Amino acid sequence: QENKRVGIPTMAFLVSNALMLSTPLKALAETCEADNSVFNMNMPLLLAVALIGATVGGLLARQRRGELERMNEQLRQINTALRRQAKIESYAPTLSYAPVGGRIPETEVIVDPKKQELISRLKSGKNFLRNQELEKAFLEFKTALELAQNLKDPIEEKKAARGLGASLQRQGKYREAIKYHSMVLAISEREGEDSGNTEAYGAIADCYTELGDLERAGKFYDKYISGLETD
Repeated sequence: QENKRVGIPTMAFLVSNALMLSTPLKALAETCEADNSVFNMNMPLLLAVALIGATVGGLLARQRRGELERMNEQLRQINTALRRQAKIESYAPTLSYAPVGGRIPETEVIVDPKKQELISRLKSGKNFLRNQELEKAFLEFKTALELAQNLKDPIEEKKAARGLGASLQRQGKYREAIKYHSMVLAISEREGEDSGNTEAYGAIADCYTELGDLERAGKFYDKYISGLETD
């Protein structure tokens, strides 16, 4: 009987503890089930977003690879055209591709002082550019451009614009350089002649390459290659 008396309270104690412990566990289980149900509802959406991201990333990677392959082919064509041009010039070293009236004979005397200053500024700018004094070169070409515009001399205007583009390009100011290289093309269109256009196309393409805009670079490399083959 004593054992039975002791057993009944003990059993009651165990049962009550079991009930107390089971209640929070059950509540926790319900919470987990609720969270899992929400997660399961969001799973298709999360998978869709992940798949879209992977697809877009793959397309961009393929596009980038395609642009690089196209540019490599363009550079191969450029090298071929340059070798062909070098071969032609080796047979005709005195051949000049400068536009008519663009080269001033050494015997010609320049009377106009503004014209003299223009030629002097261009020469000075070229020397500074050759010596990598780029800011000084920019200032000389800038003054030359203003003088050429005042004199309405499109040939010298192109030279000044090309010099400005080159000085900025070597400083890593590619967007500003594109502005002046494009000015060469604008002058050609205005005057109805295309001297200097091939160099401008190549310079603009190089600038866009440095900026990482391979699509635009490719378009100007196409024009550059076409100009080399025509020349």
